[in-house]
Amino acid sequence: MDKNSAALLKKLQSELEAYQNQQKTCLKLVKQRTLLESQLNENKCVLDELNLLVPDNKVYKLYGPVLVKQDLEESRQNVGKRIEYISKELKSSTETLESVEKDMAKHRESVQKLQQQYQVALAMK
Repeated sequence: MDKNSAALLKKLQSELEAYQNQQKTCLKLVKQRTLLESQLNENKCVLDELNLLVPDNKVYKLYGPVLVKQDLEESRQNVGKRIEYISKELKSSTETLESVEKDMAKHRESVQKLQQQYQVALAMK
């Protein structure tokens, strides 16, 4: 193997490694996003249920092994804030995922070009 082929192979391996790292990051972000989406849906359901209640109804919150009485309006506000926070996290996660996917596409193109160059270099021997 000549120096040019060896250099191409080394570049190809490093680019492939970078692409694989991006894939791992992408999978983690997808899992995180899925978790956030399920939490958001769950909290929206809780808020819908709280909105069905009248002021006379009692609301309890579980703290460890104890149920503690909580004000209905306070419960609604807490769940609303939680929904707001999760929505922001979901937006941030989506933006990060899009960025990683763009980087993956760049690495994929680079790997393909390097593979073609390496095959041409081998064929020229």
